[in-house]
Amino acid sequence: MSQRTTATPLTPQVKEELAPRLRWAITRTARRLRQEAGTDLGPSQVAALATIERHGPLSPSELADRERIKRPTATRIVGHLEAAGLAERIGDPDDGRASILSVTGKGRTHLRRLRERKTAYLARRLGEMSAEDRRTLERAAELLEGMLE
Repeated sequence: MSQRTTATPLTPQVKEELAPRLRWAITRTARRLRQEAGTDLGPSQVAALATIERHGPLSPSELADRERIKRPTATRIVGHLEAAGLAERIGDPDDGRASILSVTGKGRTHLRRLRERKTAYLARRLGEMSAEDRRTLERAAELLEGMLE
């Protein structure tokens, strides 16, 4: 975890130079990791599947809330995941009108494979760096994790 320090005033340089560079680097890194994963699923589908795995079983409404998407969008995504055999919908034992989503064994395997490919890509790239650069990125990861808490 990152150490908490007193914030300093936001300078124009941070606002106009660092923030855009950081946004660009994070966006490009995320895109590259998706490409390296080599999946037919779109980013929203992978995110939804991972959310169901992490927080499930859960209702389609809970999925929509967690993913910050509208319920019809969640329903469409879940339909794709079900059709691919990655997620399943079962009746809610507490409410016969509702359903609950869970990840199938195939879905868990798929997520594990995606994560392994992404991690392998990063590990290869980190292996090309100096120890000092890796330490810098380790510190950056701590700071980013802290920002997201």
